[in-house]
Amino acid sequence: MPLVNEESATDTFEKYRKYVITSFVKSVAPVVIEKAKGAVITGIDGREYIDCFSGISVVNAGHCNPRVIEAAKAQMDKLVHGSSYLFHVQPTADLAEKMARIAPAGLTKSFFGNSGAEAIEGALKLARLHTGRHEFIALQGGFHGRSWGALSISGYQGRKKGGGPYAPGVSFAPVPYPYRSQWPGDADECGRRSAAAIEELIHYATSNDVAAFIAEPVLGEGGIIVPPFNYFREVKKVLDRHGILFIADEVQSGFARTGKMFAIEHYGVVPDILATAKGIADGFPLSAFTTREDIAAAFKVGDHLSTFGGNPVSCAAACANIDFIEEEGLCENARNLGEFARSCFRELERAHPLIGEVRGLGLMIGIELVRDGRRTPAAAEAAALKDRCLESGLIVGLGGTFANVIRFQPPLVITREQVDRAINIFSEALEEPAH
Repeated sequence: MPLVNEESATDTFEKYRKYVITSFVKSVAPVVIEKAKGAVITGIDGREYIDCFSGISVVNAGHCNPRVIEAAKAQMDKLVHGSSYLFHVQPTADLAEKMARIAPAGLTKSFFGNSGAEAIEGALKLARLHTGRHEFIALQGGFHGRSWGALSISGYQGRKKGGGPYAPGVSFAPVPYPYRSQWPGDADECGRRSAAAIEELIHYATSNDVAAFIAEPVLGEGGIIVPPFNYFREVKKVLDRHGILFIADEVQSGFARTGKMFAIEHYGVVPDILATAKGIADGFPLSAFTTREDIAAAFKVGDHLSTFGGNPVSCAAACANIDFIEEEGLCENARNLGEFARSCFRELERAHPLIGEVRGLGLMIGIELVRDGRRTPAAAEAAALKDRCLESGLIVGLGGTFANVIRFQPPLVITREQVDRAINIFSEALEEPAH
């Protein structure tokens, strides 16, 4: 007779086939997740996987972090839903205070929603209300969410196809992507030229009515692209000359992922609005945008709201999550293990022509695969490599504008031993012939 877990897996696969809409992905991994802890996911068949994608860069403090779970359970016994914008709710207030403390200087007022896209759209609305302007500048290759407004400012055809026309008044600046720029060996020059292009864009592609420039400090879906370190400083000079706000989209890069609490800190620039989600509550649905008091004051009665925004359970989880990140030194762990992992991947790069570039900050790492020695995107090879890793017990992500970048974004609690094992699996999968 078949084992119970085999029957359960088959039952789950069949229910997905019949009742869950999944046609928007190429395939759902043939794994039924039963439980997860730290950096390890366990399937219903008992097989373990090293998770190096963190549920799309969400569980930074690890799957089922005991302190986060304990805080959420304690809050559930007291209050699950309290309409946090109609009443005063303590966990919401506590989280807002924490965000004011850890956010870049001067960003002290937060609005809480449920998803990254909701945070982005709220930030865009606030920027318009504060400036009285209506246009936006975004980056080619940038991705900001799957709602209509968020897609309107996403320079990513693969995510936008079939949904247009999108909102007018959005201009796209060249992505500061040294590897595929005219200056692959000179990151500073790439940064300067890319920033200067924004000035030209304002003059030639807008009606001089730009409310904000929005960018990810590290482009996630676009392929873990790390802009040159002079880029945002030069961009901020342009924005300030024109009275344009800077919205930093830290939905994926925030909460210690890159070795600092927020990735924009690597660049020495303070944004006007900071959008966060994913890692904010270690898996509980929550998002935020955080800004200066004078910008926040642009919201008037009736301008904004979210029924589930600031949910007390999610906020309690987020408070515990932030405490854990700080007290357990996850920024330092991300920096140290990120440097180690990148050095290992770069050794593989030297040995394998399929790897074009290894890049990243902290434990937000991209491995770009190319063929022909001409930087031709190797999308099929990347997809096959990802599948071979899964077969061998390693979960990695796949992204990039050309779908040719392996994304290595494990929980920040991952151990050196687990990283070693993950890289060994990756190396072995790299050597296997495609099938």
